[in-house]
Amino acid sequence: MADNASCKQAPGVIVPRIDRNRCEGKDDCVRVCPYDVFEIGVLPAAERGDLSLGGRVKGFFHGYRQAFAVRADQCRACGLCVSACPEHAITLTRATAA
Repeated sequence: MADNASCKQAPGVIVPRIDRNRCEGKDDCVRVCPYDVFEIGVLPAAERGDLSLGGRVKGFFHGYRQAFAVRADQCRACGLCVSACPEHAITLTRATAA
């Protein structure tokens, strides 16, 4: 668990956004996140059409493995995932009201 000094926000104020064209599902974000925000899965076929040509090629060669912020509401904006991602696919943004 991260110490409170490294956390910049209360849960749910800031959420991770994953650039689907960059993510290769290497799971660095899963391993460093102290709040279990991420899981690795396969990008559904219905969403693959939204990828750029480069994203589709990259996805094909990586089996469309991607990181998913399945518990984004638990993010406390420590930034460990952003630093750990070798593809620079994660940014932290203010959560939008539902």
